[in-house]
Amino acid sequence: MKLLSVNLGRPKPVPYTGQRDGLTGIDKRPADGPVRVSAPGAKGIGGSGLAGDAVCETRHHGGDDQAVYAVAREDLDEWERALGRTLPAGSFGENLTTEGVDVSGALIGERWAVGPEVVLEVTSGRIPCRTFQSHLGERGWVKRFTERAAPGAYLRVITPGEVRAGDTVRIVHRPDHDVTVALQFRAVTTERELLPRLLAAGDALHPEALRQAREHVEKSGATVEV
Repeated sequence: MKLLSVNLGRPKPVPYTGQRDGLTGIDKRPADGPVRVSAPGAKGIGGSGLAGDAVCETRHHGGDDQAVYAVAREDLDEWERALGRTLPAGSFGENLTTEGVDVSGALIGERWAVGPEVVLEVTSGRIPCRTFQSHLGERGWVKRFTERAAPGAYLRVITPGEVRAGDTVRIVHRPDHDVTVALQFRAVTTERELLPRLLAAGDALHPEALRQAREHVEKSGATVEV
């Protein structure tokens, strides 16, 4: 398992973002050398966990629990076949393009050692937005992406350091539950009856998803298996 690419985005003016200044950092391109990774700070204040990577819309993107976004090259390859077009590394706005890693099948709270220094922890799946759809130029993209439920993973930074293309990725911790990124994504999008199951992931879960799960249980009176 390894990194094929580490991708960075610069602020770019586009006609389709909801940002007042019209800028987005979703158009990410492979970096030539090592990139520093660290916790960026709370959502709404901190941006990307990668030095030199722009997060222009900090209300919904960036912050400690969405510091890094990873997508499997294997998923990009499947979308290439489905869409009939080439999708280079960074096409989904991902920071890390991986090979041999089951990114959407990763467990919430699973930890990855990337290269010799960095440790990352899986928090949630990526929710598609209008900017993502417009960036790709695919009609109905949000619906198609949601239906496939292979969203890639957001990660928080446990141990900072540098990463670069070619670094190995090792799973160094797998928690004792069955809440995968794909299950979490389905629970908060199309199958809300799954929300109680997310509680098994505890505080490793992205705080917004954890809050949704708790509110659902409180309102519905759903039974939570312990």
